[in-house]
Amino acid sequence: MLVAVLTYVGYGVLTLFGYLRDFMRQWKIEKCQNATEREEQKDFVPLYQDFENFYNRNLYMRIRDSWNRPICSVPGAKVDMMERVSHDYNWTFTYTGRVIKDIINMGSYNYLGFAQNAGACQEAAAKVLSQYGAGVCSTRQEMGNLDKHEELEKLVARFLGVESAMAYGMGFATNSMNIPALVGKGCLILSDELNHASLVLGARLSGATIRIFKHNNMQSLEKLLKDAIVHGQPRTRRPWKKILILVEGIYSMEGSIVRLPEVIALKKKYKSYLYLDEAHSIGALGPSGRGVVEYFGLNPEDVDVMMGTFTKSFGAAGGYIGGKKELIDYLRTYSHSAVYATSMSPPVVEQIITSVKCIMGEDGTTIGRARVQQLAENTRYFRRRLKEMGFIIYGNEDSPVVPLMLYMPAKIGAFGREMLKRNIGVVVVGFPATPIIESRARFCLSAAHTKEMLDTALKEINEVGDLLQLKYSRRRLVPLLDRPFDETTYEETED
Repeated sequence: MLVAVLTYVGYGVLTLFGYLRDFMRQWKIEKCQNATEREEQKDFVPLYQDFENFYNRNLYMRIRDSWNRPICSVPGAKVDMMERVSHDYNWTFTYTGRVIKDIINMGSYNYLGFAQNAGACQEAAAKVLSQYGAGVCSTRQEMGNLDKHEELEKLVARFLGVESAMAYGMGFATNSMNIPALVGKGCLILSDELNHASLVLGARLSGATIRIFKHNNMQSLEKLLKDAIVHGQPRTRRPWKKILILVEGIYSMEGSIVRLPEVIALKKKYKSYLYLDEAHSIGALGPSGRGVVEYFGLNPEDVDVMMGTFTKSFGAAGGYIGGKKELIDYLRTYSHSAVYATSMSPPVVEQIITSVKCIMGEDGTTIGRARVQQLAENTRYFRRRLKEMGFIIYGNEDSPVVPLMLYMPAKIGAFGREMLKRNIGVVVVGFPATPIIESRARFCLSAAHTKEMLDTALKEINEVGDLLQLKYSRRRLVPLLDRPFDETTYEETED
């Protein structure tokens, strides 16, 4: 409660100073760096709301240097970053020409370490580049359907354990352009309150009625399902044409894992459809990296629409949808993303094919399985060490997305800057991407992280946590014995 109050006070102080600075800019006491309207546009309707402009000028600009940091290397376990400075309070940046070397990358969602410029994936992609070129210059339905695209889709279907699959060139569009093809007016979408923006946009574009249930709350979901069946559509009371439940495997800002067995049970009980977004969970969960369905030991046939991306665990780009052949054939004809989008780049397709075969062991090695296991070990180790230090950590213990709570707005920029000084690259997140009092740093674990890298990052996080007073937890994991860290030697105690 105290932290929440202090967080609101922090935003209040920033808002007060923001109004003061706007007053000073209006009277030319302080130079205005913001873009100004031309005289002939004075009577135009504003493009942006007043609050958005105010927030950008007076809150976001203070910590703008914490985002969009340019790297100049492969986004692997370590990265090189171009140094930049600002002489006008983050309105513009100047590059110094210096490159900061060997920053431990705790921000990229390179879960299985396939973001690399050497090895089997790189060699295969380079070979395909020389044969097919970089682009296709056409849609799949015209002259852009390569044998590589069909090979990829058959491989993905086998990997997921479904009848058929279709690949798309953009992960975001896989959601936003396919959901409108599945539901429309007279249909009902039940969406988790923390679903990704691509799911939200797709739901809105569909024209279907949207109702939100509390995050991972099965009682809330079941209540909406009951109400939908009992009352039907508003005004007419006719039954809904379709009811579609939208959930994610791993929620990218929370690190929580969907309660899939319970969702499937409700879906069957109330005869609705299930759309599962596995963007962050495919490759990252399950004994063989097949995602949240395998993690819970469930049957893929119980999920009507299995969506995922190639941008994370596979080190590539694009997305896919898997399911029954009838569903995929329908989407090939009616999905805007399938009909109008340019086909996936051949080298990108080959990167995915090679990485999926590696995970499945079809390359003749156990490298893929070892990466999946290493990610799981790194995830549990990193999470438990942070809890031991006294930080508040969100999410499931098996989730490689690890949110560390910062809460107060001033600590967002401070944490990112202090970590960069120590050669640790992190992602910090605040309002409106999170609730206003739940600012956080988001770490993404990778199989490419060595134990030494994680220990170095943990040491620096611990120091910055003490410096910024981020250890809010009243429950810590403390060692039972005076010996090196071991997952089995910890118990929870009250401070």
